[in-house]
Amino acid sequence: MKNSISFRLRGRYALFTDPITKIGGEKCSYHLPTYEALKGVLKSIYWKPTLTWYVDRVRVIKPLRTQTKGTKPLNWGGGNSLAIYTFLHDVEYQVEAHFEWNEHRPELEQDRIDGKHFSIATRMLEKGGRQDIFLGTRDCQAYVEPCEFGEGAGAYDDIDELGFGLMFHGFDYPDETGVNELHSRFWHATMKRGIVTFPRPEDCQIRRFVREMQPKEFVLDVNQQAVDELEAAL
Repeated sequence: MKNSISFRLRGRYALFTDPITKIGGEKCSYHLPTYEALKGVLKSIYWKPTLTWYVDRVRVIKPLRTQTKGTKPLNWGGGNSLAIYTFLHDVEYQVEAHFEWNEHRPELEQDRIDGKHFSIATRMLEKGGRQDIFLGTRDCQAYVEPCEFGEGAGAYDDIDELGFGLMFHGFDYPDETGVNELHSRFWHATMKRGIVTFPRPEDCQIRRFVREMQPKEFVLDVNQQAVDELEAAL
């Protein structure tokens, strides 16, 4: 089964929010993209509940630079407030990822067709994604295009190793774990020669329970019908 893709990801700004900075409302970005943010990019390129995307590696191409800007986030009660956000500025990455069948969706087993989803995913990548691409938050628009992972020069190719401490990795959703609970994962991030190799979700040792959650139900020829019709037209 062909299931691996690599692509160039770039944008003017990125905000991979460090959850510690959200408490006071003054958001500050991690210096590296999180696994969950890159998984969101992959879902915007192409996704179906039949499969689960796994991010293997990300390569940092441009130097890490931050820019602080004043923003006006919406309040829950209406209106706006003033806040200072620290963004990454002028970012570019190369991402390598693959998908696997979601074994926790046995009702979609008939949709596990070798070649079908890989073919659609590569076509959607060439078109720039099925949905809008953004880096951490919708305010940070991004663009994707196919590439060969490792091609070209990167800003950190000659640096042996950089450590970034404890970082948020991603969420454990019930439709991907089979457990009706939402957990957050953390890991100790390290970049070697400009490349960050992510551990698989099940290999992350640090987890925190968030809340109970029920998975959304999908049924072939019912709520999957509109998606299948769209795929047939592509």
